[in-house]
Amino acid sequence: DLSAFPPVSAGRERTCCVSGQRWSHGPARVMAIRREDINVWERRAPLAPRHVKELTNAGHCVLVQPSNRRAIHEKYYEKAGAIIQEDISEASLIIGVKRPPEEKVFPRKTYAFFSHTIKAQEANMGLLDDILKKVCIRLIDYEKMVDSNGFRIVAFGQWAGVAGMINILHGLGLRFLALGHHTPFMHIGMSHNYRNVSQAVQAVRDCGYEISLGLMPKSIGPLTFVFTGTGNVSKGAQEIINELPCEFVEPHELPEVSKHGDTTKVYATVLSRHHHLVRKSDGLYDPIEYEQHPERYTSNFRDSIAPYTTCLINGIYWDPHTPRLLRRLDAQRLMRPVEPSVKVTEGSPELPHRFLAICDISADAGGSIEFMTECTTIDKPFCMYDANQHIDHDSVEGSGILMCSIDNLPAQLPIEATEYFGDRLFPYIWEMVRDAVIASNGKLTPKFEYIQRLREKREHAQILKVSGRNRVLLLGSGYVAGPVIEYLTRDPGTQVAVVMLSQAEELAKKYPNTIPIMLDVTSQESHLESLIKDHHLVISLLPYVHHPMIAKHCINKKVNMLTASYLSPAVKDLQNSAEEAGITIVNEMGLDPGIDHMLAMECIDQAKVDGCTVESYSSFCGGLPAPECSENPLRYKFSWSPYGVLLNTISPAIYLKDNQLVSIPPGGALMDSVTPLDFLPGFNLEGFPNRDSTKYAKPYGIESAHTLIRGTLRFKGFCNAMSGFVKLGLVNTEPCPMLSSTASPVSWKELLCHCIGVPPSISSDAFKEVVYDRVGRDDHRMEMLKFGMLSREPVPHADTILAAVTKHLESRLMFEKGERDLIVMRNDVGIRHSTGELETKHFSLVVYGDSNGFSAMAKTVGYPAAIAARMVLDGEIKSKGLVMPLTKNVYNPILRRLQAEGVQYTIKSSFSE
Repeated sequence: DLSAFPPVSAGRERTCCVSGQRWSHGPARVMAIRREDINVWERRAPLAPRHVKELTNAGHCVLVQPSNRRAIHEKYYEKAGAIIQEDISEASLIIGVKRPPEEKVFPRKTYAFFSHTIKAQEANMGLLDDILKKVCIRLIDYEKMVDSNGFRIVAFGQWAGVAGMINILHGLGLRFLALGHHTPFMHIGMSHNYRNVSQAVQAVRDCGYEISLGLMPKSIGPLTFVFTGTGNVSKGAQEIINELPCEFVEPHELPEVSKHGDTTKVYATVLSRHHHLVRKSDGLYDPIEYEQHPERYTSNFRDSIAPYTTCLINGIYWDPHTPRLLRRLDAQRLMRPVEPSVKVTEGSPELPHRFLAICDISADAGGSIEFMTECTTIDKPFCMYDANQHIDHDSVEGSGILMCSIDNLPAQLPIEATEYFGDRLFPYIWEMVRDAVIASNGKLTPKFEYIQRLREKREHAQILKVSGRNRVLLLGSGYVAGPVIEYLTRDPGTQVAVVMLSQAEELAKKYPNTIPIMLDVTSQESHLESLIKDHHLVISLLPYVHHPMIAKHCINKKVNMLTASYLSPAVKDLQNSAEEAGITIVNEMGLDPGIDHMLAMECIDQAKVDGCTVESYSSFCGGLPAPECSENPLRYKFSWSPYGVLLNTISPAIYLKDNQLVSIPPGGALMDSVTPLDFLPGFNLEGFPNRDSTKYAKPYGIESAHTLIRGTLRFKGFCNAMSGFVKLGLVNTEPCPMLSSTASPVSWKELLCHCIGVPPSISSDAFKEVVYDRVGRDDHRMEMLKFGMLSREPVPHADTILAAVTKHLESRLMFEKGERDLIVMRNDVGIRHSTGELETKHFSLVVYGDSNGFSAMAKTVGYPAAIAARMVLDGEIKSKGLVMPLTKNVYNPILRRLQAEGVQYTIKSSFSE
């Protein structure tokens, strides 16, 4: 609580600007980020500059101790408003990652760091004693910041898994070489050798590519990786193994694949408690009893799993009362030779034993791996355990099992680890949860008195298990997932599994009956297929390019599917297959497409009932920032896929106007086909046609219409600015090797020089003049480039120039906290009555986002999708094959239910002869 913090000294009073008004916090409060000095490899920080920026913007003073070792340069903290200085004694809250030396712990402070005291670790008892002796010190341990279910809310677990997995793959390469085998693993380095995790992942992918080509020595045989634990550590490690050609199998399948598996891929299995824990009395497993009496159980891992394992990745917590996975005698048995699966020669030797390596990410010395008695280090990451001699030796040669048990793995990926940890710590930085306080005012808090007596157990990680009548698999947890989950989980009988590489955990914590699953659909297709099999409905909010693959799996597993995206030709070709499988695939169930179709068909169907003819149809829709949030050269902020927004500007378009077919070629001509629109003059809108409007004449049943156009709305100035990007070659989807993750960094100036054909050595003034000419000497277009794109700022690594531009603009054109977005849709339908009178019906939809809730885009895309999903689950939509929202039995209930969710539209008419 900041009220406990002393004021900053005179002269440090800060002010902030909110909604254009300046206000003062009065005396600011002070916190500090201390320099990490306990370990030479510790380059992390508890908060990243963007977290500091939020604190300083709120009027608080953040002191940062200077450190040349810190991976994120101090200039970025300074830019975020921090004060870089050695003396942090003025701060009342001092945070770090690791423990400080005893002599640097000052009285009358609150400290937050990983103290490593909760198990009475001998190495840190001196620190704890010192804290208890000094006056008015509060110690908050991140490890004991848990939610109501006992789950840790701040941890580096995922990055420990990522780094540990990369390390052991490197270690396997060395071990195989020592055993006489060159393998693709030789080209994977230690985690800290890569500038960022993307480079490490690319190295693993390269290794996987060689494996898939059959370049693993046949005498090694199939490789099997066994993961223990299902928490963030294990998930992080699995992220890396999935970059290899990897097939996940059930534990009982290990004996078969370890002997007869395919050597052009690797095999992995994830071990849960029920796979290896058995009651000593009868060999059964009772999860409730195990929680209460783990001493009644033993592990059969040594017999049923370990003999068929190449590499064990251990991510489970061990308590003295719980069974061990492996003991010393088990290691001796595992070092016995196995019968080779192929003929061996001197140049193609057999392995000494199948069980080759252990990556003990838990780093519990003497824990679940009994013979792991001392952690390895980043400097010396590997040792060999010779069970026959019961000795460890440092060389990867000779006899033994390769061991990697580094206890500070996230320090090898310091930048990503800092960002990840800071995201989780930041919400609690001013109100540290009471249960995390280990010591306060010279005493252990009651909950942690067990440290002195060594009697209380560590918190156990548990997997959220929710049963439900309807199981929905939601792919993609980006901009619009929230309303989908919120709507579906209103029914306690519906369970939603959210699949994404990020955000899934946050969404799962927010909504009931929601399970987070970390999965990359592009590289873990077999895992995706198994997930689809276990659900009743798949909702894909992923980019449309993934839908054909997902739809094929849904057809194969006879599972219904729904998307908000346009029906692509590839999905359309699956019509017969979907019908034969007896499933429903709902398409174009969002805003545009979606609500536009339903409003159109409601009007068109009624006109036909009234004996009228539809002569024209025009529909324009746009997702925009609210006018007060549009102050940037593009007049735009991203409320849905940034890549899709930019890609649309170079797409072709076809529409019908007064019986004339108008065709706009791809490549940017679309931005020159802009039309001012004044149906809502206060918004100052412009529009341009979108895709092929004419293809809707037949589905809408208005083949006789002389005008048919569907288009996109933007604030005036957007198209002109984007036209400048097009002229400079920045909206380019061709592969760009100079921006690849393995290429040397290039600046925006260098990239633009490449695009417009001038040497990068050109002077800054001459460069700007050439660019000015290229954009037609248009000042507004030049303003757009001031988003750092005329500078020496590095371009983000990406596959294409457009992808790099997307990354660059996304961070600059995101909605800030408290800002709102806006949806505007306008449908005009010209109806000729039998009397000859022409009526034009005007459908207007204007929806604002909630500044502290769902965005307008999320509501208008998410709720139609969710309502249609509920209708599929409840059997209201019975049609099989591909379904569009064009029939009354679909659009009528959805439009009514949308109004109940606050998505309201108005209808007006104008008449002429």
